[in-house]
Amino acid sequence: MQFHNLSVTQTADELKTNVSTGLSEKEAGSRLTKYGPNQLKAKKKKSKFAKFLDQFKDPMILILLAAAAISLTVSLMNNEGIKGLFEPFLIVLIVVINAAMGVAQEDKAEKALEALQSLSAPKARVIRDGKEILIESKDLVPGDLIRLDAGDFVPADARLVRSSSLKSDESALTGESVPAEKDATAVIEENAPLGDRKDMIYSGCTISYGTGMAIVTATGMDTEMGKIANLLDNENETMTPLQQKLNQLGKYLGILAIVCCAIIFVIGMIDGQNPLELFMTAVSLAVSAIPEGLPAIVTIVLSIGVQRMVKKNAIIRKLPAVETLGSASVICSDKTGTLTQNRMTLTEAYVDGSNVVEDITTNNSDGVKELLKYGTLDSDGSVTWDGKKWIHIGDPTETSIVMAAQNNGMPKDELNKEYPRIADLPFDSDRKMMTSINKIGDKYVAITKGAFDQMLPRITHGNMEEAKKINQQMSENALRVIAIAKREFDSMPTDLSSENIEKDLTFLGMVGMIDPPREEAAKAVAEAKKAGIRTIMITGDHVVTASAIAKKLGILRPGDKAVTGADVDRMTDRELEQEAPKISVYARVSPENKIRIVKAWQNLGQTVAMTGDGVNDAPALKAADIGVAMGVTGTDVAKGAADMTLSDDNFATIIAAVKEGRGIYANIKDVVGYLLGTNIGEVLVVFFVMLLWKQSALLSMQLLWINMATDSLPAIALGMEPVDDDVMKLAPTPKNQGIFANGFGTRIILQGIMFGLLAIVAFRIGETWTGLETGGRTMCFMVLALSQIIQAYNMRSEKSLFKIGPFTNKTLNMAAAASVALMLIVLFTPGIMTAFDVMYLPWQLYAIAVVLIFLPVVVMELSKKFGLIKHAEHNDELHHAEVEKEIDNRTIDPTDQK
Repeated sequence: MQFHNLSVTQTADELKTNVSTGLSEKEAGSRLTKYGPNQLKAKKKKSKFAKFLDQFKDPMILILLAAAAISLTVSLMNNEGIKGLFEPFLIVLIVVINAAMGVAQEDKAEKALEALQSLSAPKARVIRDGKEILIESKDLVPGDLIRLDAGDFVPADARLVRSSSLKSDESALTGESVPAEKDATAVIEENAPLGDRKDMIYSGCTISYGTGMAIVTATGMDTEMGKIANLLDNENETMTPLQQKLNQLGKYLGILAIVCCAIIFVIGMIDGQNPLELFMTAVSLAVSAIPEGLPAIVTIVLSIGVQRMVKKNAIIRKLPAVETLGSASVICSDKTGTLTQNRMTLTEAYVDGSNVVEDITTNNSDGVKELLKYGTLDSDGSVTWDGKKWIHIGDPTETSIVMAAQNNGMPKDELNKEYPRIADLPFDSDRKMMTSINKIGDKYVAITKGAFDQMLPRITHGNMEEAKKINQQMSENALRVIAIAKREFDSMPTDLSSENIEKDLTFLGMVGMIDPPREEAAKAVAEAKKAGIRTIMITGDHVVTASAIAKKLGILRPGDKAVTGADVDRMTDRELEQEAPKISVYARVSPENKIRIVKAWQNLGQTVAMTGDGVNDAPALKAADIGVAMGVTGTDVAKGAADMTLSDDNFATIIAAVKEGRGIYANIKDVVGYLLGTNIGEVLVVFFVMLLWKQSALLSMQLLWINMATDSLPAIALGMEPVDDDVMKLAPTPKNQGIFANGFGTRIILQGIMFGLLAIVAFRIGETWTGLETGGRTMCFMVLALSQIIQAYNMRSEKSLFKIGPFTNKTLNMAAAASVALMLIVLFTPGIMTAFDVMYLPWQLYAIAVVLIFLPVVVMELSKKFGLIKHAEHNDELHHAEVEKEIDNRTIDPTDQK
């Protein structure tokens, strides 16, 4: 059906719906069963078998399997019997178990990310049974009546019923970069191309301006977007910057390991050792030395950490944001709803011509009731009673006005019926006002409401000197002030531009509303300061109101400045950089101001988080290092541009997310240090034992078993370490600082040397005591594997293990117990012992082994005690000193342009 070729009435008849009340819930339910959910066909997932095969794409694994095949062939040719067959089969078994664990890890990470996607599922405003409700977009059905405002994603293909200055960005479908103008009254030719269908809006596009109502005509795969869904099914998975660096590091380690293996092979051949066994050992060492699972483990640690953040109301959309959160040093936060409760309540009203400010009650004076009537008519927000409480839908500023009118016996629905809206000029952040044109009596009345100082130049009638005093008085009491004015027309104006309508206004009065600071916001600001994070308030409110709230929250401190967007406009970029550290409050800002503020701080070397909720906030959210969108009041466009969404719009959630982000990054560092340190130890023991004594300290299957028993379970468990409370006393990590900075890389190498020495000592003691190479190998195998499991505990924190509690990470306890159990099975089970070429040792050697296994605890504890392992600076003034240094390095260029 070509709905663009039908009128609104014909469309409603065809879809059996009502353009005023929409579908009933019952009918919507039956249609959902008939048409299915409003979702595009999901990208086909890899089967578990395909994922399993992917684990064998690593060249080293393929070489190892080839070596096992050669070993099997030689064994069969030489009739070596069961013993000869056991080694290649065991190697294959270990490789298969490792691959199975890889699939399990991949599934876990996938499920974690799917859970996040479901949390950030888009919503739709729909009219059902005559009431406006908010539902998940997937529950929309053909015939649903939906409402759209600037910033919304279009949830389904729909025929417009009403439009007001509506424009839709259809670049995703048509490639046209300029938003398409829409007109609900149009009826388009049947064969018109998609880009010319002015009466239609399409799924996957966004509303860039205006408002509208529409009837859903197609959902899911029946939409225009659904028809080309297969073209969209080629998204590649991307790795975070940290994963890319670790992948690169793995390649370098691989080259190093191959060089070591080649040397081992050549020395062994010269010494007359079995070429096949040498080849197997060399390849196994390369497989063990390269942390090929590290990027995957990092993904798991990130995704598990991200799930923990969800529980604290922070939804991460992009995994790299977790890494960046740990570096955040400046947070530019909106005031309304983020630092304040976003529970706007109208408390005062002033009517032009009176000398008093009247408190809002349930029975106000006729003058105030008239003012509330006009304010409600010019509002898109609404309130509905759910049987227990009033539900506010839309902008809190508007719903506070609508609620006050409701309490005074003037429900919005009745006002709209009596004084119907004919047209409107939607709010935008440049004008900071909106206008509706309503039929009142025989007049067409343009009602304009907005920021007092923005409307002042447009008002020509009214006692504005008195109004200025009242505005100042309200603002000083931390009230948000909205001015209301009108202009009457004898006939409906044809030019609906702001320049024509929003001028020569008659002042009606103003209302003051309070949005009190969140109780937890002041505490969060203080915690951010301790963590070396500067909080900046950026708001569209009056500078006096903003300053009053900022002082209460501890953002505006003695000596700090509060400026307006106009002040920012007068500064060059260099001047703004010079002034930025002194400014804590920006009021009456434009979207362009926000971008300049972000870049000013970035040019000073800071990592900037920026909050936003509107369409025009999207560029600033993208420009910031961490874009933070509001989950409750935020538009779909803002959420799409952001890295993180706050499901409770709460500033304290940002600080909690920063804390969690720092904890996740610290855990990843611990995992990297653990895996690399232990892998370096394995390389060193095999290399130097072969170099010095022409012996194999470890066999191929022993190396692979260590790799499986110590690299996977303890590493993942280490990544689930609870966040240290002291993490917010540390200075932010500089944005360009690598993971191996501040001596961390050196510590990893030293720890690798420690494991290498322990294993070499164990090998020599075992061989000397028993007189057998197998005895030395058994001792080396046991000490190296079990000491690495113990090392996972050492890596938990830079504090003493006994200070944080040795066994407080229950996940690590279980992982360590499983790893130890695997080792004990190999060390003490007859038959398996033979396969792994290990033997029973004298009790004295087991006693020595226990000492060597726990020696890393002593070494690491002494290192922590005597400062060889140092904490980051606990100095919340650190980044301020860095800013001052950066400013000193920059000079103001008088020719610099904005």
